[in-house]
Amino acid sequence: MTPEKHLTRSAASTVQVTSISTSLLTAPTPGRGFVDLTAEVAKFIKDVHARDGALTLFIRHTSASLTIQENADPSVLVDLTTALSRLAPENAPWTHDTEGPDDMPAHVKTMLTATSLHVPVLGGALALGTWQAIYLIEHRSRPHRREIVLQFIGETR
Repeated sequence: MTPEKHLTRSAASTVQVTSISTSLLTAPTPGRGFVDLTAEVAKFIKDVHARDGALTLFIRHTSASLTIQENADPSVLVDLTTALSRLAPENAPWTHDTEGPDDMPAHVKTMLTATSLHVPVLGGALALGTWQAIYLIEHRSRPHRREIVLQFIGETR
């Protein structure tokens, strides 16, 4: 356990919620892998004149998901794809195989990751860390068009 004397916290800030802005982002995927959504999400925040508040992202699918992950070294995304494939392999004896051998593993991978994310917005910018990016993870082998609901709640300029 960390002694309390090493913990620090900034002063709390409070904003009056003045706006709820929503948009539907449609993202084509090339097939299995990661699609960086960060720039488009940041553009949404800019376009709605967000100042301080919260951004929620929600993907409307059961075989693709969302994550916040490292954006500096592409090998991280390769290794994460490998890890997910090991956790839910296509060659397992799945019962649900109507849509092909990659469908049930895709559902498992979505269950293990996330269908929604919450990102604070501070001073009109996403409060992501230096090496963080927002990704859509396509779990199916063929290309798809995925829909992500973006919703900002907070103060605007």
